[in-house]
Amino acid sequence: MTNTLYYGDNLPILRSMPAASVDLVYLDPPFNSSRSYNVLFKDESGLSSDAQITAFDDTWHWGQSAEQAYADILQANPGVVDDLLAALLQVIGKNQMLAYLVMMAARLVELHRVLKPTGSLYLHCDPTASHYLKIILDSVFGGQNFVNEIIWKRSSAHSSGNKYGPLHDVILFYAKSDNKVWNTQFTPHSEAYIKSKYRYVDENGRKYRLDNLTAAGIRHGSSGLPWRGIDISAKGNHWQYTVDNLEKLDAAGRIYWPPRGNVPQYKRYLDEMKGTVAQDIWDDISPINSQAAERLGYPTQKPLALLERIVQASSNPGDVVLDPFCGCGTAVAAAEKLGRRWIGIDITYLSINLIENRMKAMFPNCEFVVEGKPEDIGSAHNLAQRDRYQFQWWALSLIGAKPLGGSTIGGPGKKGKDQGVDGVINYIDSAKQELKRVLVQVKSGHVNSGTVRDLVGVLTNEKAEIGVLITLDPPTRDMINAAGSAGMYNSLFWNKTYPRLQILTIEQLLAGAAVQMPPETGTFLQAQRIRKADGTQKTFDI
Repeated sequence: MTNTLYYGDNLPILRSMPAASVDLVYLDPPFNSSRSYNVLFKDESGLSSDAQITAFDDTWHWGQSAEQAYADILQANPGVVDDLLAALLQVIGKNQMLAYLVMMAARLVELHRVLKPTGSLYLHCDPTASHYLKIILDSVFGGQNFVNEIIWKRSSAHSSGNKYGPLHDVILFYAKSDNKVWNTQFTPHSEAYIKSKYRYVDENGRKYRLDNLTAAGIRHGSSGLPWRGIDISAKGNHWQYTVDNLEKLDAAGRIYWPPRGNVPQYKRYLDEMKGTVAQDIWDDISPINSQAAERLGYPTQKPLALLERIVQASSNPGDVVLDPFCGCGTAVAAAEKLGRRWIGIDITYLSINLIENRMKAMFPNCEFVVEGKPEDIGSAHNLAQRDRYQFQWWALSLIGAKPLGGSTIGGPGKKGKDQGVDGVINYIDSAKQELKRVLVQVKSGHVNSGTVRDLVGVLTNEKAEIGVLITLDPPTRDMINAAGSAGMYNSLFWNKTYPRLQILTIEQLLAGAAVQMPPETGTFLQAQRIRKADGTQKTFDI
């Protein structure tokens, strides 16, 4: 199997996957726990908006899509899931919460289908909807296959007004059957535990504790025989080892002989212990803070250590890990790091591009394919017609530009100080390492020479060096002339000139065209080191 990223709605993609083909599922579906219950349960009858999620705006609504999904579940899953959703409809009504639960139920049914009999599913959520999701999971997997409700402490203490501070997420752990893959995980011993239990130090400086060599009950085999003059059976006990093994342990210095003829004890060394068996409260994995090296700026990013624990516990090397809401790709990164195969699915191209770059940076030799992204001008037009913001993010990815302003965290389409600019490429072009910018605008619709002149004005106002206009349609002659009138940008450091305003069509970018600009930061720093070493003022052809 080839590692695969899918761009698109996960439901049809899951339906196309073969049954019993995945070993582990982790999903962290979007849901906004900070929203008021009064809003989540507000009756939405008469509204035309569909149950949907766009980019990072995790707001669900009841509409035609939710109605259709509800009808599909009733028809395809008679007996349990449909009865549960019908009951929820009666209890909570047609609102945002039910829209979310219907969409999740349809996907959980498919995730159960693609899991192998030895497979497991971990659903990461928050207390706003965890109780509803648990009863849906019970109906899909069977209540007997519920394994754990894991509490992950994701935040430190903070004031929350007139309620207890919310510090945790919930991870619901279900297995497909009793025959699930399981590898026990351990957490480091606390300092208090070590100080309390491992109170002895041998001549080599190794810490150890004393443990029983005996257990309750009489045995008639070797473990019940007297040893070194000690008849353990007379005390109603037996040795935990055979007499032969007791001799070997003593020869290895692993037995402590107390004074006055008391029963000997076993020396258990701290450096041989794996730690404490992991429990269902995880407070030893910190959330990603603003200074963390792995931080990507993605609002719901989870720490890699969290996913590593899940992947290690419920899969083996070579197994297939699936994340149907893969976001910034932490689950697939953990799978790759630990030698598993993986499948990631996300409905936003921003996420797909982020994961592509993340995997290439973390694992330069990692091999994977991306399915669903436009590969020709026809599919580019199709994407632009379906969702202009997804088209915008895809177009920016073709030149390695970072989305700006409302295109990212704040939600698509919100234009503020960026004055309509959709992306930026930062570079360094001076010995003082001052940051310079290429501002990028993406147009999937009608453009003319006025569009070019407006972008030139933005460059002037923003004091940016280079502007790029990406268009789906070919530029007119007036547009080309207007771009040429913007002049050239002169790079003193690289001793080169670049067009100040560049127009690139999607067709050109798909054919391999690139922005004409100074090299990226890494190349700049490399050149600076060369100059410093030989004292010259060379120029470099990049």
